Amino acid sequence: MTARPTALITGASRGVGEAVARALAPTHDVLLGGRDESALTRLAGELPGARPWPVELTGVTEADVEGVDRLDVLVHSAGVAPLGRIADSTAAAWRTAMEVNVVAVAELTRLLLPALRTAGGHVVCVNSGQGQRAGAGWGPYSASKFALRAFADALRLEEPRLRVTSLYPGRIGTDMQRGVREHEGGAYEPDRYLRSESVARAVLAAVNAGPDAHLTELTLRPAEGPIS
Repeated sequence: MTARPTALITGASRGVGEAVARALAPTHDVLLGGRDESALTRLAGELPGARPWPVELTGVTEADVEGVDRLDVLVHSAGVAPLGRIADSTAAAWRTAMEVNVVAVAELTRLLLPALRTAGGHVVCVNSGQGQRAGAGWGPYSASKFALRAFADALRLEEPRLRVTSLYPGRIGTDMQRGVREHEGGAYEPDRYLRSESVARAVLAAVNAGPDAHLTELTLRPAEGPIS
């Protein structure tokens, strides 16, 4: 019998990352990346073949990926969303957005490239609609997501044996969205947002597109349409 493929998902302790882990677990051995070790351990107990991979992504090192010799799927789902108008956004806000949403992604991918190359693997970057069109009050976050898009495009060209997918979801019903709506002064209306499970199914569609197919970009929007 052949070993099952392996997937590593960041931000797996909740939200989209957790949903992606649950979607991949039936067919993949899953490494659950995140900072909340207790939440990762609980989730691993529910998913056969899963194990927690507690890590601070902004400080990831070669020691953290030691033993990962083959990786079929890497899903970058962790991220932060510092909001504010440019006039009010300090250098710290810009640095945080870039460090978490771009630099950590690039460094983890770099460290895992040997394992991804061995498997002819697939890298999925969970981006945002703000990575396609910037909005007022979203400057630092949107800039980081445009940079993430550039990272994925460059990786796709530099590593032709890998598949690289950028996924651009609209608003998702997560804890992060609660914070966004509080910042915007609006109500949290989960029925108007994408479900984490819907985003996870989009990731699964990209991963399962077939050996002859490379789904490079996928845009996903809530059926209810934009929120004013």
